[in-house]
Amino acid sequence: MDARQILTKYYEYANAGDWDRWCDLFADDQVMDEQLAGHIEGLDTLRSMMKGMGTLYRVFQNTPVHFIVDRPAAGAEQPGSVQAAAVSHLSAVSASGETIEAEVMNYFRIVDGKIAYMANHHDTVPFQVLSRD
Repeated sequence: MDARQILTKYYEYANAGDWDRWCDLFADDQVMDEQLAGHIEGLDTLRSMMKGMGTLYRVFQNTPVHFIVDRPAAGAEQPGSVQAAAVSHLSAVSASGETIEAEVMNYFRIVDGKIAYMANHHDTVPFQVLSRD
């Protein structure tokens, strides 16, 4: 898959609640900086963490609005890597029925067809309802 296909699948699998296939998009040694969950290293850790998504949210939809995909210039540190970003809108309902709406920006570094690094950025205020569940 190319980078744009990986981004498309990232959102497709998340919106379907298919967290196993979503995790398959990541490299074994992936690193993620997630605003709510913190710093996550390794695919096994990510898989374990994602098992709770089905109970955390009644509804989870993260709709991509815009993708940006860029190959590093010749001589860059990581040949074969691609940098990408996605702007999206997240609409969710917590386990207790609270609505969450947030604008999201995700940064991806894709190496050899897998997400090696991902960071997300969003307003954390809408997610405070999760601490009440």
